[in-house]
Parts: sequence; structure tokens; C-alpha cells
Amino acid sequence: MGAAGLGALLERVRYEVLPAKATEDKVLAHVPRDVVVTVTASPVKGLEPTLDLAARLAGHGYRVVPHVPARLLRDDAHLKDVVDRLAGAGVDDVFVPAGDADPPVGGFDGALPVLRRLSELGSPFARVGVTGYPESHPLLDDDITIQAMWDKREHATYIVSNLCFDPRVLGEWLVRVRRRDVTLPVHVGVAGPVQRAKLLAMATKIGVGESTRFLTKHASWFVRFATPGGYDPERLLSRAEAALTAPSAGVAGLHLFTFNQIAETERWRRALLDRLGA
Repeated sequence: MGAAGLGALLERVRYEVLPAKATEDKVLAHVPRDVVVTVTASPVKGLEPTLDLAARLAGHGYRVVPHVPARLLRDDAHLKDVVDRLAGAGVDDVFVPAGDADPPVGGFDGALPVLRRLSELGSPFARVGVTGYPESHPLLDDDITIQAMWDKREHATYIVSNLCFDPRVLGEWLVRVRRRDVTLPVHVGVAGPVQRAKLLAMATKIGVGESTRFLTKHASWFVRFATPGGYDPERLLSRAEAALTAPSAGVAGLHLFTFNQIAETERWRRALLDRLGA
């Protein structure tokens, strides 16, 4: 594995965390202040835990990126309230996916209308992220997901790719995105060094309905994590190195899905950086 390219990506990481009771303490104990922390939002719990944790972490000096799923916004007034609260907390970066709430809690059924509304509100955030799908979306054709990135490009400043376990698929997706003249920088989504037992426990804690949705939607993840030698983030990065570090790919860094195994993820990252000599 090349030290320069991958080492640079590992220095530019984002840690995705879930807004659970112990998350704040885990972040404070294990995450350096130069690591960006993104906070997910749950269809079951709504936006409040996300906004609350984001404000607290921002108060501790972290660069925080709350997820603001379109389908969790009740209406325009709710969106304006979210904008005001985050701006008041010093948050200048948000991630706007469509979200999994089914049905939506209000009138926004996709990310694009929310992105357009944010632009109409004067673009209150310096950075706005949208989702990319290297592996097929369960409900959308691949060409539609890439077209969606094209449609969102004028309202967004970067893309975060969803989880992908296949280095070939990831590399081909990056090429296809650039062929469509989508030039936004990409933060590549990678699962951290997740232990299956802890992942199952985390899924259960989210809540029964949410857990069932999570397990159904991501069944293939558990197969990969459960198979001996089935998933190793270092092996994935090694095999995808050429695709990730090619200048034409426009990869800005790694987006690490911690599944709240925050201490384990940071230990793994530091160990890998040490091995790379970065």
C-alpha cells in the first residue's frame, strides 16, 4: 500500500456516529479535534437527537456535520428552524440525504427540493453534502442515482459515497461519475473495523422497527462481517488504492462508518497510519 496517497486520505477522514447516549463521551475520549464528525439521523427518533449532539460536539470544538434527511423535515418552517439552530451552534456543514422515513413526515420526499430551498434561503451552510451510490440502490437504477448527483451539483459542495465492499465497483463508479461531468469532490464511504457482535447489538439498540429495517436493507453487510476473513478495511483500501488516489477520481478523503465503535476505529486508523509511515 502506498504511504503517500492512502496516508493522505486517512489523514482526511470523517467519522460517522449515531446519536446514542454514550456517543458524546466516546467522541471526546477518542476522536482528535481535526477529525470531522458526522451525526446520523434516525426515522424512529427523528432529528432532535442529531441536532442536540451536533450542537454539543460543535461546542467542544469539533467540525460537525449533522445529517438532515429530507424525509424527516415536516415543512418549510421546520427546515428554517433547523437552519437557525445549527447556525447558532456554529455548524457550517450539513449532509442532506433523502432519508429512510416511509412515509415522509412532511412534504419533502427527496433531497433535491431541500437543497433548492437551502439555496433560496441564501445558502446558509458553507458546505453541503449529498449521497453517492457505488453499489446499486435498492429502489433506484444506477443511472438515476448518477443523474441525481448531476441535478444536485449546483446546490452541493461534495458527495459522500454509500458503503461499498467491492474495489472494482468503487473504481468503476468514480470513473462513471466523472464521465458525467459531476466534478464535486467525493468522500469515499468505508466501514471501519467492525465486530459483528457489536454491530448486531448496535442495530438492536436503535429500536425494533429501525433494527428490522436496518437488517433488511443491509443484510449483505452482515454476511461480509460474519464470514471469517470476509471484511477487512485495510484490504479493501489496498485493493482500491489506484482508483482512490488517481487525480482524476477527485477523492477528498474517507468517510468511515464507525457504527459507534469509535475507539476501535481510531485505534485502527492510527495503527495503519503508523504502518504506512504517514
